[in-house]
Amino acid sequence: MTSTPAFTTLGGGPTVLMLHGTGGGHLAFAPQVETLASSGFRAVAWDMPGYGHSAPIEPYTFKGLAGSCVRLIESLQCDSVVLVGHGMGGMVAQEVVARRPDLVNRLVLCGTSSAFGHPEGDWQREFVARRSVALDAGQSMIELAQTVIPQRVGPGSLPEGVRLATHCMSLVPAATYRRALECLVTFDRTRNLGHIDVPTLLVAGEHDRGATPATMKEMAQAIARSSYHELKGIGHLQNLEAPDEFDALLLNFLRLPQMLLH
Repeated sequence: MTSTPAFTTLGGGPTVLMLHGTGGGHLAFAPQVETLASSGFRAVAWDMPGYGHSAPIEPYTFKGLAGSCVRLIESLQCDSVVLVGHGMGGMVAQEVVARRPDLVNRLVLCGTSSAFGHPEGDWQREFVARRSVALDAGQSMIELAQTVIPQRVGPGSLPEGVRLATHCMSLVPAATYRRALECLVTFDRTRNLGHIDVPTLLVAGEHDRGATPATMKEMAQAIARSSYHELKGIGHLQNLEAPDEFDALLLNFLRLPQMLLH
């Protein structure tokens, strides 16, 4: 029997489940957990399999990760959830919506994309190799985080948020980080964007070089009931770089009556 992933929860009300990216963990949504819980929501942030206290899964695939997420949603004993996914977590969210649309009533995608191309492509192999080279050379995840996080944020980022992002990445087991990178480059749910039939908010950072604003605008155009927002001066880690601005966008979206989102 596969175990249910570990998670943190705070507050009561409609359930908002937050899914972190490759360098994250449940702490990566700490500001949002507090904001949502104090605003009438049940805030839930998971540790993706292999992260935090969540057992790893084999094989480490988006199908498996989505299955773990579905188990978590079912364990929360609610009819459906708002899914908030950042980076790789946004891909897991898209996979869940594709497989179990009945479990999701609204969707928030931040700093993510609908595909990573062909897993056997040269660019994808180079991506994994480039992201792994420091670990191959003997660096720790702490050292890697201190190098990588500053490269992913924008000039307007909040220093405290950058420190938290660095701390989160430093806690990721190196073996899990490698598996996540190998999984990341297999993702492609572009064809499902047109089938997403829940209100969807897409948030991009002006300086995000991975999930670029142009990429996320294209996604928004393909999703019928979507709205797109770009955070100026911000990079890939929008919810930590600009938590107040991000939280205001999120709460505004969550509070819109369903009828206005059709």
